[in-house]
Amino acid sequence: MARSRKADSGSDKGDDTGVKSASRAQLLKYYRDMLLIRRFEERAGQLYGMGLIGGFCHLYIGQEAIAVGMQSISKPGDQKITGYRDHGHMLAAGMDPNEVMAELTGRAGGSSKGKGGSMHMFSTEAGFYGGHGIVGAQVSLGTGLALADKYRDNGNVSFTYFGDGAANQGQVYESFNMAELWDLPVVYVVENNQYAMGTSIERSSSETRLHKRGVSFNIPGEEVDGMDVVAVAEAGARAAQHARSGKGPYILEMKTYRYRGHSMSDPAKYRTKEEVDEVKKTRDPIDHLKEKLAAIKVGDDELKTIDAEVKAIVAAAVEFARTSPEPDPSELYTDVYLEAAQ
Repeated sequence: MARSRKADSGSDKGDDTGVKSASRAQLLKYYRDMLLIRRFEERAGQLYGMGLIGGFCHLYIGQEAIAVGMQSISKPGDQKITGYRDHGHMLAAGMDPNEVMAELTGRAGGSSKGKGGSMHMFSTEAGFYGGHGIVGAQVSLGTGLALADKYRDNGNVSFTYFGDGAANQGQVYESFNMAELWDLPVVYVVENNQYAMGTSIERSSSETRLHKRGVSFNIPGEEVDGMDVVAVAEAGARAAQHARSGKGPYILEMKTYRYRGHSMSDPAKYRTKEEVDEVKKTRDPIDHLKEKLAAIKVGDDELKTIDAEVKAIVAAAVEFARTSPEPDPSELYTDVYLEAAQ
């Protein structure tokens, strides 16, 4: 017998997710976690300029609300997988800032022993299944994680992140088809930061409303203000509940903006300084949250204390990375193969 299908792809906002207005403590945690990412990425940019970080380096500045908001509704056992703009996701997932910074600088104390660098960190302990350098590759892998979850019937959800550029890759739609066909517990999070490398979404996509990309697969989706951490958390909870309850995949299009270039080597001349400044002035996710905190009488002194704490954490991470030794050459041959038990 054929399964009954959802009649439309509108958002399933009627579900009881249990999400209520964020408490003071939760708002402060959002603030701390987003500020940690912001300060960490600022220092990473500085280290890159000093030549201490090699290769590619894609900063998450401006998009902090997405990783933090989605992580806040994640449950133990859930998986996160993303592309190469991944430092923010690592920190939000709870990876040690010392190990993340050491990995960026290619040191043995890094989370991948200095062999992964910016784009290829990994931590099963944190439920983080990697940044991936091939555009869109993580979407198929994240769908596979969800298939494993369904097979094991463990109640977990795969949060699979990709950008507006990756949204035009063919493997994304093959993944959509299988995920809906098999009712896989996966939430596809599209971080639409408006530019795929140097090409605006209006020039690269015939349908710019990316949450509608699942229509032909009967996958529901919704657009979310990705600069508002509370809106992200609420939408994430709805989507996760949908997937966790056996209804299959869900698409969240997070409308966001990256302040820096595509990577540290990108001068970003394809957009004006006025455009970037306007977003910083009117839509910055951390400033937006500070307004919410001010409304509930959180004082500047409390926020300054958090800022000082975060700066100390980042400074310690830089020092750890600077003093950690480089990997032994023998590490080139480790973690390549896994010997199966006889």
